[in-house]
Amino acid sequence: MAKQVINIGSVANDGTGDPLRTAFDKVNDNFTELYNDDTGDVNQVTGTGGITASPTTGDVVVNLDDDSITYAKLGVEFTSTEALGSVSTTATLDFNTDQVFTATMTANTTFSFSNANIGMTKDLILTGSFDPTFPAGTKQIAGTYDGSVSNFIQIVAVANGDYWLSVSQEQV
Repeated sequence: MAKQVINIGSVANDGTGDPLRTAFDKVNDNFTELYNDDTGDVNQVTGTGGITASPTTGDVVVNLDDDSITYAKLGVEFTSTEALGSVSTTATLDFNTDQVFTATMTANTTFSFSNANIGMTKDLILTGSFDPTFPAGTKQIAGTYDGSVSNFIQIVAVANGDYWLSVSQEQV
């Protein structure tokens, strides 16, 4: 039912508005619709902890318990590896798709980052006797790339367009 508006006339007591019975019939119809619509609202919230609901206002508050986020609940961008394979010239690491990227350079390669948000940390396992280049704003804070072995490169997005990068190799 569409909302029923009570005609109150143009001026008080001008006789052009709804009669009292008609007006209150519309009020009752409007309230009946509101109460009937309430059946689809949340009436109960259950959970294993950290969830409360106010019976008077209907507000639902969800608090995460300590250690409630498990590995199984993490998105794929934090739990998967993408094998970029052989890369030459350019390669893009999409921070929204994977946690670990692997690649073998077949030429000097310029890497770019997409969808990097502050606080994201990604890992790149890189091999190949060529020179990697990273986006402007990347600060190499530790280590040196060695093309004769596998390199573990960790990239941290600390601000928009500002990345900190460290390079490590396995100790033999």
